[in-house]
Amino acid sequence: MHGSASPGWLLVALCAATGAYCLLRMRSSVEEQRRAAGGEALMGFGMAAMAVPAAVFTPPAWVWPAYAVVFGAAGLRALWAARSGRHHLHHLVGAAAMVYMAVVMAGSPAHAHGHGPSGTPLLTGVLLLYFAGYVLLTGVRLIPVVTVAGGGPGAPPVPAPGGGAGAGGRAGGGWGDRPELARACRLSMAIGMLAMLLPL
Repeated sequence: MHGSASPGWLLVALCAATGAYCLLRMRSSVEEQRRAAGGEALMGFGMAAMAVPAAVFTPPAWVWPAYAVVFGAAGLRALWAARSGRHHLHHLVGAAAMVYMAVVMAGSPAHAHGHGPSGTPLLTGVLLLYFAGYVLLTGVRLIPVVTVAGGGPGAPPVPAPGGGAGAGGRAGGGWGDRPELARACRLSMAIGMLAMLLPL
């Protein structure tokens, strides 16, 4: 998408791996998780395709309007789903960012992006702030919480309960239903989104 090929390929690999994991999460027995994983898989593979370095492959002009339509529809679906849960608002922002990047790419000759004399556009700045905040907040949430056994000073730390029933504190639904893996997946995509928005 932007800049040299090596970071572009790393971004492609990150987004494609995240999309592939989200496809595996679609086998969950929980319907809400299947739906969220489907949207996240679309986002991961879409980001991977968008991140392919322009020196390797320059897509035809019709690709960017198609991206805008696909992710515009995904954004409308996320807006509709947000009635039942606030976490769908993050999907809405991600879809809006993809539409925005597709519009920028469509209007940019040879996909050469740079900062003009006016600096970073306002919408790019808002999206960068949102995804940076999301990365920091999600990263903090992934840090394991420890409690002190016995409550006294010098007592050995013990992982906090809440991992669910089952061996090793894992939820009985299987590795695809583990919330920390879903969070790590969203964190990877948010980092990828930051990397894609920075050159705009």
